[in-house]
Amino acid sequence: MKTKFILLFFSLFLLLSHTNLKGENSTSDQDPEKDKVLISVLNYMLTRGHYVQKDLNDEFSKHVFTNFIDGLDPSKRYFTKDDIKEFSKYKYQIDNQLKESDIAFYNLVYNRFLSKIKNAKKYYGALLKKPFNYKKNEVIDLDYKKMEYADSEKELVNYWRKQLKLQTIDRIQEQENLDEEKFEKDPTYKKRSFSSIEKIAREKVMTSMENLYIRIDELEHKDWFSTFLNSVVSAFGPHTTYMAPNIKETFDQDMSGKLEGIGARLQKKGIYTHVVELVSGGPAWKQGELEEGDILIKVAQENEDPIDIVGMRLDDAIKFIKGPKDTKVTLTVKKKIDGSTKDITIIRDIVQLDETFVKSSVVLKDGKKFGIIDLPKFYINFDDRNFRDSAKDMEKEIERLKDENVEGLLIDLRNNGGGSLDTAVKIAGLFVDKGPVVQVKYRNEDPVVREDIDKNTQWSGSLVVLVNELSASASEIFAAAMQDYNRAIILGGNQTYGKGTVQNIIPINKFYPNYDKKLGFLKMTIQKFYRINGGSTQVEGVYSDIAMPTRFSYMSYGERDLEGALKWDKVPQANYKPINSYINFSDVVTTSIERINNDPKFQLIDEYAKWLKNEQEDSTYSLNYKQYKKELKEREVFSKKFNSVFKYKSNLTFNSPNYELPLFKDNKDLEEKRMAWHKNLSKDIYISEALNVLSQLKIGVKQEIVKN
Repeated sequence: MKTKFILLFFSLFLLLSHTNLKGENSTSDQDPEKDKVLISVLNYMLTRGHYVQKDLNDEFSKHVFTNFIDGLDPSKRYFTKDDIKEFSKYKYQIDNQLKESDIAFYNLVYNRFLSKIKNAKKYYGALLKKPFNYKKNEVIDLDYKKMEYADSEKELVNYWRKQLKLQTIDRIQEQENLDEEKFEKDPTYKKRSFSSIEKIAREKVMTSMENLYIRIDELEHKDWFSTFLNSVVSAFGPHTTYMAPNIKETFDQDMSGKLEGIGARLQKKGIYTHVVELVSGGPAWKQGELEEGDILIKVAQENEDPIDIVGMRLDDAIKFIKGPKDTKVTLTVKKKIDGSTKDITIIRDIVQLDETFVKSSVVLKDGKKFGIIDLPKFYINFDDRNFRDSAKDMEKEIERLKDENVEGLLIDLRNNGGGSLDTAVKIAGLFVDKGPVVQVKYRNEDPVVREDIDKNTQWSGSLVVLVNELSASASEIFAAAMQDYNRAIILGGNQTYGKGTVQNIIPINKFYPNYDKKLGFLKMTIQKFYRINGGSTQVEGVYSDIAMPTRFSYMSYGERDLEGALKWDKVPQANYKPINSYINFSDVVTTSIERINNDPKFQLIDEYAKWLKNEQEDSTYSLNYKQYKKELKEREVFSKKFNSVFKYKSNLTFNSPNYELPLFKDNKDLEEKRMAWHKNLSKDIYISEALNVLSQLKIGVKQEIVKN
């Protein structure tokens, strides 16, 4: 690949030297030359280096057209049908424009958007001056993809009215709940009238809108042009993104390590701040409610009013979220799982990276001792290969558990989003003799088989791998290899996440080195993973041998639900031989499935998952305040049925392996963390069922050496 990119440099110089930089309606803060250079270089990099070979044709043009307009106006509160009709003259021309580095489409839509922003201030200012009609029977559907653009400015104002009315109703409900709480604490407290609460609610919405547009006004042309560039590059796949220089810096801003915060990595997408990763062991991870994919709407310090961070620059938003150890921060979050809005309170702490490392526990069940290994991610330090990595740590942990005379191992890969492919291959090799583990393929090339070259098998006993819908990438490679070799029973949600692609973050200036301005970075898909049985892990992921109900069971979640995700396909099978080391594999699987189907707790989880799916699909809200409160109450009453859905207590006791016990004398913090983890394990219904399966597995056939 390195040789290929060197050859690309010379071709690129020829391309740019003949590029005709065109455009129209440039605004004063634009840098037309830089914009056109970016278009040319990105076009070049994507068409020659991306895993997907994609023609810049009418289909591509339509994607950019729709994606960019949606990126600027996701709630359809700015553009009308007349605007879209005018924009449509470029609908199937954008591909041709980009080939010529012509950004006329961008300039037309961007300049119209700026004028619409000015109008918006008039709309919300006038609408919030007087009370809404809260007795009117009307609804609003927040699934804006189903909504048509407004026919006229009058209809556009009505869209604004409904959205502002819903925000006000939500604030009214908030204020009434506040009064109820005060009255419960003090029966002499005099509740406020509806009219006074309503006025306060409108004022709060007005303040929120004014703050939003102050922040929008602070955004520069480069911020909106990044939205356009992401509309272009996203046509190649959902994991391909453009990052401006400042966005790359904030993307790398990790609230972990020595920083005091919540332990989450955030990324800006349009005007919204998204959670892209939780640091294992961090405050947010421990609290348990914040999830990857959630959108942060507001941030509130303890005993202070929340601050709306929609439209706020990422580095500014992070300043509000970070804070001293032991202080509270409340995040108002739009949940990815069902689109609901939820307040999540997290106690800040110093996030210690050692919580992302391998750890183990020992448990006694039915007179047998078993080991549990938690692997939060496949970590490695590329700058210092002598530093600890997940493969080395896993090898040590297995040896320590063998010293404890455990009879089986349970490896927990839930929420493990992946990491180093090298360590995944090496860890797989700990459980099989040498042989293929995964196949990796570049575009237009034959797949390359990655093998475990160590003939030794460190653990030949019973093995269960626990996964869920958030187990992705390297986790899926390991789980797939164990499944293909029949080395382990895979237990968890119906299927894993399904991310079977590899991305590289490439500095764009590398392809135009003599340019004196920073061009940013391109995160681009360059490889695809395949199982040793030939099937891709892309979209399909790994199907569990034993599927257990989870809250994700019926949700739109995973790679398969991402627009433009690469398709599943297959390559020839690698040369490997299944081990078939269990004499009762099928019986254990069948018994577990029957046990799960007849368990009232799992039945309740399944019912809860169906309810979540219905909530995800129901995007309508009544704008009649009396009806709104009634529906809200009905939701609350029904949801109480699921208050105990994940409340569970086993009779199992989990302990640290012997090597850890002396460490607790000088490290009370470590002891407290292990005690908390062991307590959670005892309340984990999925761990309990995994141990049931592990305790029943019987090794009956000696493992055969896997030959290439």
